[in-house]
Amino acid sequence: MLWSDPENEPPKELRDTQDMLRRLGVLVALAMVLAMLVLGVR
Repeated sequence: MLWSDPENEPPKELRDTQDMLRRLGVLVALAMVLAMLVLGVR
């Protein structure tokens, strides 16, 4: 690793995409739990 290498930080678009995917994953997990509860009640 050279001293002239750029900082190891992903570009803003990549970080935004990762944040969106993380939120999407949380939403999908909550939806699955909700679906299981609804199906379990019936």
